[in-house]
Amino acid sequence: MNKFKKTALFISILVLSSFVLSACGSPKNSDTNINIVSNQATKQITPTIIPDPTLNINTTPTLQPNKDTLVNLTTKYGDILIKLYQNETPNTVANFINKANSGFYNNLTFHRVEPGFVVQGGDPLGTGTGGGSIKSELNSIPFQKGSLGLARTPANKDISNDSQFFICLTTEACSQLTGDYVNFGEVISGFDNVQKIIIYDKIIKIIQK
Repeated sequence: MNKFKKTALFISILVLSSFVLSACGSPKNSDTNINIVSNQATKQITPTIIPDPTLNINTTPTLQPNKDTLVNLTTKYGDILIKLYQNETPNTVANFINKANSGFYNNLTFHRVEPGFVVQGGDPLGTGTGGGSIKSELNSIPFQKGSLGLARTPANKDISNDSQFFICLTTEACSQLTGDYVNFGEVISGFDNVQKIIIYDKIIKIIQK
């Protein structure tokens, strides 16, 4: 009997010890997970979303219907204020505004000056051969003194140059262009500065008003 009591007491001590050892294990950390691959602790953190201010920038100009779109062309002689026909030639005007706002025209030259006819500029090469292509938005707006038109090659009037433009010096010489070239604006102030332009004068800048 005494032997049985001693055996039971020994078993009780073993069971009690196992509970004590189990309670002394490492505590769980609910804020940290262990990355099994790298064995590095990585906290689960809810990211803070910081708004990116550039996401609201619209690189294509927003043109409001029935509202005049104005640009200012600066030369060494002074400013030339131009109204663009956004209702009649929306794609041409948007392309022109995009180029102006990007600084594309800054310091390019008037590579062609025909007295009594036109002054022409906007060629990135300065030779009359540069620039890309754009679909012609032909219209019936009469070309006259101060009209702003897109240059193109004689081969195809449906395609115009996307950067080269000309300003008419006289109605008599330019009226023949009506319907064959894209008329997309007119000089409303500073025409006297247009008349002073000579070949290779610079377009200092063009900015949207």
